[in-house]
Amino acid sequence: MASTTAEQIVEKVGGPGNITSLTHCATRLRFELKDAGVVDQKALESISGVLGAVPQSGDRYQVVIGGAVASVYADITNLPSMKGAKGAPSDDDVKAAERAKARGKVAWLDAFFEYLSNSFRPLLGVLLGSSLIIAIAAVLDALHIVPFQGVDRMEAAGATWVFWDSMWRSVLYFLPIMVAYNAAKALKVDPWIGGAVMAAVFTPEFLSLKDAADTVCVTNLGQDQCVAQIFGLPMQLNGYGGQVFVPLIMVAVLAQLYKLLKKIFPENVQMVFVPFFCLLIMVPVTAFAIGPFSIWIGNGLGAGLAWLNTAVPLLFAILIPMIYPFLVPLGLHWPLNALMLANISTLGYDFIQGPMGTWNFACFGATAGVLVVASRAKDMEVRQTAIGALAAGLLGGISEPSLYGIHLRYKRIYPRMLVGCAVGGVTIGILSWPFGGVKTGAFAFTSLLTIPVFNPMWVYAISIAAAFVVAMLLVIASDYRTPEQKAEFEAEQAQAAADLALDAPAPVAAAAPVAAAGGVATLVATRTVSAPVAGKVVPITEVNDKVFASKALGDGVGIIPSDGHVVSPVAGVLMTVPESGHAFGIKTDDGVEVLVHVGIDTVQLEGKGFELEVAKDQRVEDGDLLAKVDLDAIKAAGYDTTTMVVVINTATLKSVTPVGAGDVSLGDPVIDIEA
Repeated sequence: MASTTAEQIVEKVGGPGNITSLTHCATRLRFELKDAGVVDQKALESISGVLGAVPQSGDRYQVVIGGAVASVYADITNLPSMKGAKGAPSDDDVKAAERAKARGKVAWLDAFFEYLSNSFRPLLGVLLGSSLIIAIAAVLDALHIVPFQGVDRMEAAGATWVFWDSMWRSVLYFLPIMVAYNAAKALKVDPWIGGAVMAAVFTPEFLSLKDAADTVCVTNLGQDQCVAQIFGLPMQLNGYGGQVFVPLIMVAVLAQLYKLLKKIFPENVQMVFVPFFCLLIMVPVTAFAIGPFSIWIGNGLGAGLAWLNTAVPLLFAILIPMIYPFLVPLGLHWPLNALMLANISTLGYDFIQGPMGTWNFACFGATAGVLVVASRAKDMEVRQTAIGALAAGLLGGISEPSLYGIHLRYKRIYPRMLVGCAVGGVTIGILSWPFGGVKTGAFAFTSLLTIPVFNPMWVYAISIAAAFVVAMLLVIASDYRTPEQKAEFEAEQAQAAADLALDAPAPVAAAAPVAAAGGVATLVATRTVSAPVAGKVVPITEVNDKVFASKALGDGVGIIPSDGHVVSPVAGVLMTVPESGHAFGIKTDDGVEVLVHVGIDTVQLEGKGFELEVAKDQRVEDGDLLAKVDLDAIKAAGYDTTTMVVVINTATLKSVTPVGAGDVSLGDPVIDIEA
């Protein structure tokens, strides 16, 4: 038997087999059913957390949930029985679809980029953390508090600089070990073996080889190049801190050896002999061959880009932000990210991230434009997505939420974003020309917080601002939706406003008719909504519940109650009376729907502190007692007692105007209605 809300909803709409698709908006679950005739509407509406059920044309059905709709939707889609059901495309679906456009033609190339992605993606958090530590150092240096930068920084800052440096260098210096661990995991190799092989070249013993009696060192272009004699063979010594190509190539070779050894040794001895031979073979192979070769590759690629940046700086500055919008959705940007890390390791700085930052901020600017347009259009779903994506971008430098959540869904955004990329690229190219480009010594996610790590900082700040503003203004000016998408949304909004009115039962005989001229009986029109509790009125926008405060469930007021008696604010039929006793949905004879919600999140109390006086489908008059509430018990349990009074079909009425203010008594008018 179904127990959770999600399971009960699925059961009452006919089971998983009756669901063709499922999506949701700000307050409602939207079902496409094979047969809407099998829905048990009465049982569906009696489920705790369900505000109502609304049949639509055809086999469409809506279940009104309110603010918890997203979590209920997630609960339903995560049910084992729902694995085959279809819903609206998730961010992961969009991501997979975009990547699929470039996948399948060359299998080995697909596998290569997936390998790079899996090797770096788990490290994004610590890389971001280390970049912020560097940013703080840059700010302290700019304010002349601690001299973290400059050739004399060690002497000037002393132990402070050394200690601070250790907090971020731990990530970049030991990055090869972390990459080796992730890369091995991606290729189904014991990740600890991958990490151990890479760690061998970081041990004090390996580093001391430079000082061995038979090691020969020569100085070339200001750098020592040393060769040690190991078993009579020459081995080039390198510093492997921050290198990423070494672990990537090493693990690719290790994977083949690992699979071979797993075939050779029986399972009962694999735990010992597979790691033994992997270390015995791969540490020397890495130190003698893979390490020097990988560093040579990284240096060569970095030198090529450095040449382009020096020879044609404007072209380089424009090219980077213009190609990134196409690389990131397909996961093809990881090679450039690896080059950035290689540049920092070999040159001490990177010159790619500056121009790349203009692409990121053009992306965030386009998202900001979407947020403005969606807010104007009252598209709450897109608005909420944009807010989250913008926060992730501006504070974390992460573009994926914007790309997969918004930009790849609305194709009008990309051309406008590309204009922002071009403007940012041209700006940074021209302004940084005299300085040889914008550089940074950190692998910095390009967010507002990491602006100080770029030099010249003012050039970078102006460039990303130009990219952001241009992309944002273009999206605001031209909308992110096609005319067809805009018309479809407006039609859905109009339909949703009508759908929010729950179907009422046939008119009750005691509908309080009033004799009009000529003796014809007419229904009394609802003109005011009275205070269901005595207390202090507050604007609905100020209550501590985001759903009510956003007016997603309609306009109304909040009342901080001073007494535990809850009465009906209108005359009508009780459409919703959950067992918890915390909420009452009342529909008047002329179709006005009023929701009285006692407290915030008080459904969690499961009826404790609530004494119900009415039942669902019962008729009540204005002022009839609905429940007695122990306000002290609710407060003691840690819940807000503010009582919300909203007209949930606000959109279908001519006007709904809160009129109550200050202290009110039971029955005082708090909302005026014009049908």
